[in-house]
Amino acid sequence: MKKLLILLVAIVISITACSTGSDAEVSRNSFNLGTVISLTVYGGQEENSLDAAFEEIVRLEAILSKKIEGSDIYKINNNAGAEKVELQPETMVILAKSLENYEKSNGYFDITIGPLVDLWKIGTEEAALPGSDAIESALELINIEKFDFCGNTAFLTEPLMSIDTGGIAKGFIADRIAEILKNEGCSGAIINLGGNVLTLGNKPDGSKWKIGIQDPFKSTGNYMEIVKVDEMSVVTSGPYERNFEEDGVLYHHILDPFTGYPVVNNIAGVTIISEQSIDGDGLSTSVFAMGVEEGLALIEKTDNTECYIVLDDGTIIMSTGFSDYQ
Repeated sequence: MKKLLILLVAIVISITACSTGSDAEVSRNSFNLGTVISLTVYGGQEENSLDAAFEEIVRLEAILSKKIEGSDIYKINNNAGAEKVELQPETMVILAKSLENYEKSNGYFDITIGPLVDLWKIGTEEAALPGSDAIESALELINIEKFDFCGNTAFLTEPLMSIDTGGIAKGFIADRIAEILKNEGCSGAIINLGGNVLTLGNKPDGSKWKIGIQDPFKSTGNYMEIVKVDEMSVVTSGPYERNFEEDGVLYHHILDPFTGYPVVNNIAGVTIISEQSIDGDGLSTSVFAMGVEEGLALIEKTDNTECYIVLDDGTIIMSTGFSDYQ
């Protein structure tokens, strides 16, 4: 469990709550989606709202997890080179957004990276440096042009290909949970899906939520920056989230679909503030992989979106509108 808590790279650090009435605070934690999930809600029927939210998380995980037999992603991967798979609406949204991110990131965000992710196994006890031949073989299977997504069907045209939507699925689920909590009458909420933080409404006293951005050079709970947001998503990606060390070299989970190895640049962390968590999820990975110049340029031309980049030497680079949240 201690290892899992390291994933909470953006932590809610200030919550004001009242004990009774519509401002009552109710929180609940669970382990789903491969991480620790924390939901805190105010107003409405809090316990009923949380029940509905967690039921939706379980339902969506069964559709979107590549590890759950019968999920859409599982069926796409296990029918590679064989037949098309009919998709549920949620999967269609994620795949469409993934292709959009592929174009925006100049190919750095590529969900056909599945064979490479499976090869490195980063985030598991089996993580290890693969041989160069194995990496080359995996690279040959990464090709978005061989992913046929049309209407409500998807098909990987070559055997052994696979997709991995881990870089965007949690963002989609966070947005969906926010919709449910709104429909349940919650006046405010904090949705934290293993570091994908999404806020709903304001705090009971009317003030904005304060979200801490984890200092990538220090232990969990030490913050590089504090942002003030309402109705916004805060998502952070960095090499410190999941990694392993071999022969004195640190290998992290953000893989380069062009080289087959973890992305090598001077970035220690990227935080994206956006209206939709699905956007922040994909953009945090994309900006990290693209690097400072290309990544910052992408954010500057993306509406209602800001970024905060920490370099290896501690230098901070912010998009032009980030100061609005400080």
